[in-house]
Amino acid sequence: MSGAEPPVGEASPQARTTLLTAWALVVLASGLPQVVGQELLGQPVTADQRALLALAIIGAGILAGLGWRPLRALRPLLMVLTILVVAQWVVFTRIDQLGSYPEWLADPSFGVFMLAAQSLNLMVALAVIATLLLMGRTRTTFFLTRGDLAAPVAPIRWLGVGPGQRWNRFGLWLTLCISGGTLTFLVLAGRPDPGDVATVWLFLPAVLLAAAVNAFTEEVTYKASLLSVLEGPVGPRQAVLMVAAYFGIGHYYGIPYGVVGALLAGFLGWILARSMQETRGMFWAWFVHFWQDVLIFSFLAVGSITPGG
Repeated sequence: MSGAEPPVGEASPQARTTLLTAWALVVLASGLPQVVGQELLGQPVTADQRALLALAIIGAGILAGLGWRPLRALRPLLMVLTILVVAQWVVFTRIDQLGSYPEWLADPSFGVFMLAAQSLNLMVALAVIATLLLMGRTRTTFFLTRGDLAAPVAPIRWLGVGPGQRWNRFGLWLTLCISGGTLTFLVLAGRPDPGDVATVWLFLPAVLLAAAVNAFTEEVTYKASLLSVLEGPVGPRQAVLMVAAYFGIGHYYGIPYGVVGALLAGFLGWILARSMQETRGMFWAWFVHFWQDVLIFSFLAVGSITPGG
């Protein structure tokens, strides 16, 4: 992953323009306008408004790229961002109102609600996968494969990761650390009643299935898709940072809520995107994410925590 990328300040003017434009597109097409509108301006942003704003930004990028050479390399990114925005808008504002979905999504039963919600997430992920295949990408190029589970880990000195470590050990260590941190937060924030905790096993099949699907869909939607079209134009390091930003901002209203939640999700997005790059596959990203979701969904099932608060 270290590669031979020149520092941003030493890159050519065209490369800098491409990099800055890519950053602007990724951040503005994320949930940032919604967060700014609601949290700083006190103006709620509807799903329709968010989609229209994102599409306007993407459309401006497409038009600029017709005559501006530095943006031509970002055409695959613009296509992926377009399908992400459109698929999420269609699924979460139109399809979720069809048939029995309104009833399922309002059902107080964890199993009914969560599995209905995850089926919608899966629709978005499948739309993204179909788009990447139509663009001529293979499963390997957008990380829809297991990858090399024992690939070397590029050193991360501030995490104590030195030369010689491999993902088959670091992935397990990472899973334990992130899951331990998530569990600590959930216990402190949710303060579950011991009697409620004892009932988790009743929800276990639904929790495991929902966690498996959610981890897969989010890794495809928020990370693999963007990473696959950013590595070439902006380089691996910047691509990982952009994926982290997109994932973090997208989880501002998740668990944990707010800036802290966005920063934690951003870190998770960064480290899991690195795992994809270094193993050239999705297994470790999915595995770490899966166990974190198992814990979160278990606490959701017993009602000790709620998203967005």
